Amino acid sequence: MQGAAPVVERVLPLVVRLERDAPPQRTAALEAAARAVLLMVSTGEPAWRVAVDAWEGARIRKVVRRARGAEWRRAAALEGLTVDHDGAQVRVFPPVPVDGWPRDLARLQVGGTELDDATAPPPPPVGAALVLMSPHVAMSAGKAMAQAGHAAQLGLRSLPPAAASGWREAGFPVAVRTATAARWSAALAAGAPLVRDAGFTEVAPGSATAVFARPATG
Repeated sequence: MQGAAPVVERVLPLVVRLERDAPPQRTAALEAAARAVLLMVSTGEPAWRVAVDAWEGARIRKVVRRARGAEWRRAAALEGLTVDHDGAQVRVFPPVPVDGWPRDLARLQVGGTELDDATAPPPPPVGAALVLMSPHVAMSAGKAMAQAGHAAQLGLRSLPPAAASGWREAGFPVAVRTATAARWSAALAAGAPLVRDAGFTEVAPGSATAVFARPATG
């Protein structure tokens, strides 16, 4: 009698475009990543749906890599979708096995995604969902992009079907902001969908990194 087939661990690849002379703002990159994740997990593309369902049924691991110039053009030629948001470009790809990245993605660097905001981000737009980043955990922009994507995905899972459908039809407007200590504590006390990182990179296992603090409203 044959045993069950081994479970293939998958990862969702994201690539942020970082040109030397025009890097994106940090908040814009986080918001683009969150929306890219939402679009991928809601995909109606049959071939992508199979990979997304297999990945969502296990650990929703994400890895953000960076690209510029010819690297970005090669990544953009692969099957996936690109989110352009407020000067940031993030491309998301269907989940792949952890040890089975396409060559043109595997060769891209994970480190070096240090981004800043030139000015403080404005208040979140009316009607946008809100992801709050922890004020207590320092993360590179790439790490924070993955965590914002986790929070947005958990938030979508938490919504009633009608609310989730309405958010999707609106194009998944989402704002990402770093919480004050008081706002962070309030979100945790309210039971907001919370991301606890697995601890593969940068932060200690179990670190609370982001919450889905407010669903989208009409």
